[in-house]
Amino acid sequence: MTTPTPAGTPAAPGSIDEAPDEAPVEASGQMSHREVLEALSGLLLAMFVAMLSSTVVTNALPRIVSDLHGSQTGYTWVVVATLLSMTATTPIWGKLADLFSKKLLVQSALVIYSVGSLIAGLAPNMETLIGARVVQGLGVGGLTALVQVVIASMVSPRERGRYSGYIGATFALATVSGPLIGGLIVDSPLGWRGTFYVGLPVALAAFLVLQFKLHLPVVKRHVDIDYLGATLIVGGVSILLVWVSLAGQQFDWLSPATAVLVALGVAVIAAAVYVEARVAVEPVIPLRLFKDRTTSLATAASVLIGVSMFGATVYLSEYFQNARGMTPTEAGLMSVAMVGGLLVSSIVTGRIISETGLWKRYLTGGMVLVVIGLGLLGTIDADTPLVEVGAFMALLGLGLGATMQNLVLAVQNNTAQADMGAASSVVSFFRSMGGSIGVSALGALLSHQVTQKVTDGLAALGIEGGHSTGAIPDLDALPAPVRSLYEGAFGDATGHLFLVATPFALLAFVCILFIREVPLRTTLDHQDAAIGNNGAVDQGVDAGAGVRTGVR
Repeated sequence: MTTPTPAGTPAAPGSIDEAPDEAPVEASGQMSHREVLEALSGLLLAMFVAMLSSTVVTNALPRIVSDLHGSQTGYTWVVVATLLSMTATTPIWGKLADLFSKKLLVQSALVIYSVGSLIAGLAPNMETLIGARVVQGLGVGGLTALVQVVIASMVSPRERGRYSGYIGATFALATVSGPLIGGLIVDSPLGWRGTFYVGLPVALAAFLVLQFKLHLPVVKRHVDIDYLGATLIVGGVSILLVWVSLAGQQFDWLSPATAVLVALGVAVIAAAVYVEARVAVEPVIPLRLFKDRTTSLATAASVLIGVSMFGATVYLSEYFQNARGMTPTEAGLMSVAMVGGLLVSSIVTGRIISETGLWKRYLTGGMVLVVIGLGLLGTIDADTPLVEVGAFMALLGLGLGATMQNLVLAVQNNTAQADMGAASSVVSFFRSMGGSIGVSALGALLSHQVTQKVTDGLAALGIEGGHSTGAIPDLDALPAPVRSLYEGAFGDATGHLFLVATPFALLAFVCILFIREVPLRTTLDHQDAAIGNNGAVDQGVDAGAGVRTGVR
């Protein structure tokens, strides 16, 4: 099996070794279908854990925030904390995957996730819970990035479409079962704390399966991790997210505090770009990857999809519970509509892409459905028939299922194996960053609109103050007129969130239109089939500029 070494670095004897417990890999570098499925079972369990970490808690959030006396801002940051730490560490995990044992890294991510889950389940207040969610996000960032990287190391892009159906099915299963399981646990004697423990047995099973079934060559070379760049990236994004979350509540949008936070955030991000371009020996986000047109456009589309998808859909559970008076279990059942569409489209498009090698038409069609679905959801309020809401959600799910995984696949198809970890994680990084921005910004919008509508409504009822703060009340304890006021405010505000998210999805559609389609190659790396800038496939050429290959 050929393994790239850094440019300009001679291949030292013993620099590429297989771990003692690793099984031999076929001479062609390809694993058999059975070997892939055995290893894939552990990876899918790990992915299930990553997805479950957010979906199982979704329907518990209103109850959590109420029990811990949190506010709408607290609700937002329980989600953003995980997304932000996941975003910050995704490229680091991807870079580590190019340097160390991928199996060990996945297992480490599972352990970190488990520790965060235990702390979250024991959290006595919102501050501790948000901190625990940061730890969870560190593990989820590793699982999100590494599963894609390991699969890319096992099978070629053309064959990857064959297995993307399994990935889509796992994603859908976690997304469907998560809210349902979470709702049932919240309504059971275990309470909301049980939602943080439910993933632990699955994490343990994934750890053990990977230990015995995943066998990959281990690359050993000099390690130079870009800690400064990673710190600056997460610092800059965090500062801007803090500004978006607090502006309009703790201080005015146009104020000295806004000027300071925005200027500081932009300056830190600019410093991160400089470090990545000029200082870092092995940057956490290699800027040279963006010389490839597909990578640049797919990354831009991923940011916009993250803003629109995460930013809007994360508040659907709050809509069903606070605007429609549903229990957590009933809210979980409503999510089946969207995830059912996602399940169908991800499996069907994955198999078709594997058979034909063509993928752009499904990306394009998927984004059309996403735009239409978001636009229709922008019309909902507290009185919209649930059948209509479910239909709109199913349409959005069909679009997302055909879009998200295929964007990563398009980038991997144009990337040399030496950069597979970094390139795969870059797409996930920017999608998660878009999600963090979307959740934070739209959460601030939701909080502002609900507070404003409730304040005006209470004044019309002759009630001053009282329920008009940013805290989320227990609706069951409110008088009927006040409860109706809150439900109407949450319903109207949620519809507005989808309207705000729709233009971002439309811009993502434009980015996808300009991506040049290159048929999926049937080899594992570019040294067998390199893809040039003109989209042609050249046999026997190594596409990684300056990358030397050594044969083991």
